Amino acid sequence: MSGTGHLTGAGRAADSGQTGTGLATDPGHTGHTGQAGHMRQAILDRVLRTAAEKAAAPGQLHFTERQLYYEVCRVLLPWHRAPRRTHFTSAPALTYGAFRAALHRIGPDTVDGLLPPVVPRPPQAAGRHTPEPDLFDYGLPRLLVCESDDIAAMLRANGVPMESACPVYGASELPLDTGVLRMLALAERATVYLLHDASAHGLTFPARFARSVDVPDGVRVVPLGLRPRQAGALHLVHGRGPAYAAIPGHWPGPATAAASGAAPGLASALSRWERDWLRRGRFVELAAVNPASLIRTVHRLVREVRTPRSQLTDLRQVRQAGFLSWPTA
Repeated sequence: MSGTGHLTGAGRAADSGQTGTGLATDPGHTGHTGQAGHMRQAILDRVLRTAAEKAAAPGQLHFTERQLYYEVCRVLLPWHRAPRRTHFTSAPALTYGAFRAALHRIGPDTVDGLLPPVVPRPPQAAGRHTPEPDLFDYGLPRLLVCESDDIAAMLRANGVPMESACPVYGASELPLDTGVLRMLALAERATVYLLHDASAHGLTFPARFARSVDVPDGVRVVPLGLRPRQAGALHLVHGRGPAYAAIPGHWPGPATAAASGAAPGLASALSRWERDWLRRGRFVELAAVNPASLIRTVHRLVREVRTPRSQLTDLRQVRQAGFLSWPTA
């Protein structure tokens, strides 16, 4: 349910040659022997150190290995600095294999803030962390569920549940505990927020969540993204895998959305650019968003903090830029 298929696809896409620099070639290849190879390794090691500092900024944030990989891509090819009014995503700047080789060369333990990968475990009873017997007698106004377990762990490691009073779950932790559902039902206008990848599979996450969780009446379920157009506005690094190469010629309409697994009400909202982007088999993981930007935007969205309006932000095209488009990093 967490979309491991396209995560694997990202690695395949990167390894298949979607490259932007000469650093993309596997350092273990025989062509990288000798002085030139050592120089490329030294450059990549330096880039990785720089990317780790950027991923942890500000305030020594924790980040995942894939977030570090995408930060390395941004250091090598800073497309994220391009104007956001033009929507496009960019190819990886180096292969995931080259990145991992560099990471293991310098040692993952030497990278401050790097989180270990999440090992899925069977769901455990909620409230085990506290002996309070009346925990489930309180209302819970908001809850966040991430398609990626690694992203959920990263948000938890950076204090999002405490700072926004919003528990964070990963997809492998579904279905929700009955005690948590009861807390949602006790709160007035409680909301479950969903975070997913910008992919054909990720766009079905709201529908998959609805099938796996019996949400109490009156509790809102709000998908926050990531959407293809949002990824395009931020010029994030995309992957491309054969699993999604066979996107239908047209995205299913609202009448067939439920049967196909697409999010209700979302299928008809996809623009032509998004449909064409998906048909090319492209996807963008949430991990491609800068960690600080992701945390800051999650805080703002789950608290439903409105950005100050100005003449500029009233423009329709700026409003449509959507999730994670502002504030800027």
